[in-house]
Amino acid sequence: MSTRYELGIDFEKIDAIDMHVHLEVDECGHKAMPEEFFEASAKYFKSEERTPSIDRIAEVYRELNLAAVVFTVDARTALGHDPNSIEDLVAGCARNNDVLLPFGSVDPRRGQAALDDARYQATELGVRGFKFHPSVQGFDPSDEIYYPLWEVLQELGLPAIFHTGQNGMGAGLPGGRGIKLRYSNPLLLDDVAADFPQLTIIMAHPSVPWQDTANSIATHKANVFIDLSGWSPKYFPESLVRLSNNVLSSKVLFGTDFPLITPSKWFDAFAQLPLRDEVRPKILKANALKVLGVSVGD
Repeated sequence: MSTRYELGIDFEKIDAIDMHVHLEVDECGHKAMPEEFFEASAKYFKSEERTPSIDRIAEVYRELNLAAVVFTVDARTALGHDPNSIEDLVAGCARNNDVLLPFGSVDPRRGQAALDDARYQATELGVRGFKFHPSVQGFDPSDEIYYPLWEVLQELGLPAIFHTGQNGMGAGLPGGRGIKLRYSNPLLLDDVAADFPQLTIIMAHPSVPWQDTANSIATHKANVFIDLSGWSPKYFPESLVRLSNNVLSSKVLFGTDFPLITPSKWFDAFAQLPLRDEVRPKILKANALKVLGVSVGD
């Protein structure tokens, strides 16, 4: 019988919630993607510890008094590579439920199997949301063939994170190893957000080269948010920083992309951004609590 996750985080005591952490090796040592992707992304991000275990991730975040949303990506159809075990990920988060929250992932190109798997991960395993990477998974999220999946997620009441913008995966490889950047254009998510208004959508990362598009969507759609992972804050587009101080102050979320970027390095650069003092705690924790549906003090 699979372990079911039960939330055990004391959100009043933690300092921040990292909304974007990857688990890329499961209990059996199986990696989420082909080896060349890890080598290319490690070079792109200059990361030090590329595939930490779930317990190592928990150790890092516990020492920093942070919580973290942890996920993998199921891209079996596009990559011809078996995904990591969601059961292992959930079990790891369950034994570290004082700091970790599991998000699930399904391959949208698997049709009915994806719908069934999403329901299983939510109702039986207790995942708190879902992660998608349209470029790596090779699909256009605005294509109505995938609308039944978004309907299921809307019914489940769980948020969905979608990679947007530039890709570290495949970077520098011939043809980007077949990965198509256009699937990560945030404009494709505007259709989904409009047609599924009760589905909370998180656009992962500064969406370079489409940052103005992402800003517009997050401003226009109440159900759309932006996580700040995948880039050091010192490289954030100016428009994103500026709008985070006003119209997007309740729509942006702390995220690192660990292990590609460490929380300590992210915080050091974040401290240098020209943000108002009252905005910083919203970005670091308050906005995430809203997205995750958590009420502190209940």
